[in-house]
Amino acid sequence: MSRYGRQILLPEVGVSGQNTLGAAHALVIGAGGLGSPVLPYLAAAGLGQITLVDPDVVSLSNLHRQVLFRQDDIGQSKAQVAAQALRGLNPDCRVTPIANPLTPANAMDLVQAADIVLDCADSFAVSYILSDACLALDKPLISASVLGFQGYVGGFCGQAPSLRALFPELPDRAASCDSAGVMGPVVGTIGAMQAQMALNTLLGLSPSPLGQLVRFDLHSLRIADFRFDGAAEPEAALSFIAPEALTASDFVVDLRSPEEAATPITALALRLTVDELKFSRPSPATGQRAVLVCRSGLRAWQAARAMQSYWTGDITLIALGDPAPHPKGPLS
Repeated sequence: MSRYGRQILLPEVGVSGQNTLGAAHALVIGAGGLGSPVLPYLAAAGLGQITLVDPDVVSLSNLHRQVLFRQDDIGQSKAQVAAQALRGLNPDCRVTPIANPLTPANAMDLVQAADIVLDCADSFAVSYILSDACLALDKPLISASVLGFQGYVGGFCGQAPSLRALFPELPDRAASCDSAGVMGPVVGTIGAMQAQMALNTLLGLSPSPLGQLVRFDLHSLRIADFRFDGAAEPEAALSFIAPEALTASDFVVDLRSPEEAATPITALALRLTVDELKFSRPSPATGQRAVLVCRSGLRAWQAARAMQSYWTGDITLIALGDPAPHPKGPLS
């Protein structure tokens, strides 16, 4: 216990709390800007097991904020590099790297195996897929988002409302760190808070982080928080499915441009923009499922809301994400 001596001195932790952390299993989605502080803080605190999911590779543009990585890691799998770093930090923490994306097909199994889930991804679809799985399985979710100088972190599901209860709609436009920029210390600050909220949840500290949202504006150096314990779950929420869940009977609209994807997701899919769908108002047959497809999930969500204004059938979404990069090779 000498490794954790300063932590055990805290009455909120003690030997009992340290043993709780040692028995805990965290599922962390994303090893980027948020994952860079989250992962080493969880491993250093003595978590027994971390499953890390990230399909991406390290790139030069990551290094100003993803401080878990080094110049020599460029081109390598983020999940594999991060796992190696965490094993060097604390060999008692068992780290399982998964260099594949989180999807509706694997989310339930991954969430079921964990005691707590941390959403460190930069994806609308991933956040809602995780929230849906955590709500269904009664697992706590600590989710964070950062852009520019601002961001938030909150505790969802478990004994609290889901992410959908607080954010029932996606934003009008997509923005990401890649397109809008971000400051490295902002990501580090919010990621550190995300790790602490996860530890507080596992330790059962009061007040619980579940049902609390903390907002950061590090341009003006202001922090505000509020509780949302009474937020209601939305009715008939739009859900995401995996591409392999498509069936031959589905009515499919691929909203990606030919420049994004030379061929549609299926040969029978309509290819429309969101505006074209709003104008032409295509309707599936009675009893047919509508499946709307795009890269991030945002256009599919917008198209679904437009379709709901004139059609009352079942609508689901697919977010295909970016093509998976290929790592340079196995780590030496």
